[in-house]
Amino acid sequence: MPEKDSNLRREIWEQPAVLRRLLAAEGDAIERAAAQIRARAPRYAMIAARGTSDNAVRYAKYLLGAANGIPVALAAPSLFTVYDRPPRLERALVIGISQSGASPDIVSVVEEGRRQGALTLAITNTPGSPLAEAAHLDLSLHAGEERSVAATKTYTASLAVVAALSAALAEDQARLAALEAIPDAVDRLLERADTIREDVERYRYMESCVVVGRGYNYATAFEIALKLKELTYVLADPYSAADFQHGPVALVEHGFPVMAIVPEGQMAAEMTDLVRQMRERETETIVLSPLDDALALAHTPLRLPAGVPEWLSPIVAVVPGQVFALGLAEAKGLDPDHPRGLQKVTRTR
Repeated sequence: MPEKDSNLRREIWEQPAVLRRLLAAEGDAIERAAAQIRARAPRYAMIAARGTSDNAVRYAKYLLGAANGIPVALAAPSLFTVYDRPPRLERALVIGISQSGASPDIVSVVEEGRRQGALTLAITNTPGSPLAEAAHLDLSLHAGEERSVAATKTYTASLAVVAALSAALAEDQARLAALEAIPDAVDRLLERADTIREDVERYRYMESCVVVGRGYNYATAFEIALKLKELTYVLADPYSAADFQHGPVALVEHGFPVMAIVPEGQMAAEMTDLVRQMRERETETIVLSPLDDALALAHTPLRLPAGVPEWLSPIVAVVPGQVFALGLAEAKGLDPDHPRGLQKVTRTR
């Protein structure tokens, strides 16, 4: 770990240990939850979340849809709390994802789902929280106290719970074994992550950028953009690579920063081609990838570990984005543990 320390830095480097602890401690509970979900055979999942947890839902939307055939909708909590017009949920699996488990709007969605007879599940880092008490089923992140305002270890732990639940629902031991290897991949990445601190110096005066991903890493684009906004006050706009080309690409001009997540798998060719187009338009390209072809197109290449399945790559790919945001905050002379205007637990309705 670098000499300059902060709660955020410690928690970023703690992530491999958190993931190992989670997978060891929560495996039986995840199997039991999966069995109950299979028995109820919900037609779709309605998931309530805010902030970083919203991005875990974006991951769940792709993974539960692709691997389990379960459509996923992101809840609109104000329908439950402000308008008092909740949708019909009786055939749904209703999930709340919240690090604190304390936000009233997330709790209200789960409570209403239970009142309507839906199976309800809480994913939280706080056992005994209002969210955990409201749900039939409760899965813990086992991340320990997160002191930093900007969430890191609870985000990757949330993704890991979603991945483990998906594999358990499918009763797919090969997928569970692939997930067990992910903490080692994050370890390998963090062993060389300190070099990112040198890379960020050239972006010290960056005021805006776009972050582009697709498929499973649509969530990664949103989460990295959120960390850049929270920690560095850069106006970072996240996009699907497809949506980006339907209009926002007009933003691009000489020197404009474009960060792209290019994993191994089905999105590799399309994302590499997008980076090539951006380089031809003389943008400032930052590429997170294990692929030499994609990294060769980058002004700033951030190498990911090779061999990570695409469906698990968001757990790994977000980490250099976290480190990049931390390093940029430090380069700008900002306190990464105290972003302005933010607090650790936000209670909304």
